[in-house]
Amino acid sequence: MSAADNPFGTSITADDIVENLGFFDSWEDRYRYIIDLGRELPAMEASLRSEERLVRGCQSQVWIDVFEADHRLQLSVDSDAFIVKGLLAVVLAAFNNKSPADILKFDINAYFEELGLMRHLSPTRGNGLQAMVARIRDEAGKRQ
Repeated sequence: MSAADNPFGTSITADDIVENLGFFDSWEDRYRYIIDLGRELPAMEASLRSEERLVRGCQSQVWIDVFEADHRLQLSVDSDAFIVKGLLAVVLAAFNNKSPADILKFDINAYFEELGLMRHLSPTRGNGLQAMVARIRDEAGKRQ
């Protein structure tokens, strides 16, 4: 998969997510939007859904594959839960197609706070989201 195949981090940015979520008054509508974002994720090749790409600490099954192209990390992700795929899309808007240094310096917690995300997720879902972020940041740290 090339960067051109994945709109997250290029044509769909973290700022776009913040702006678009701001249009919704209710969290029910915001959840629907997040789920719709997940539907826009490029499909992950079945061969990449392997044990070593599985993220520990998530309630649902989550796979993250990271590869580097032109000093930028390209992320391929999948989950067996619609809301989690949406949360992955929210994370990819901030991290995909970015340099390892940009990923590490991006304040993901401030981004989640601006979205109001963590206070509207169950504790287990929030922990899973943090585990996904930790996996990507760990991969960025190895490549810096």
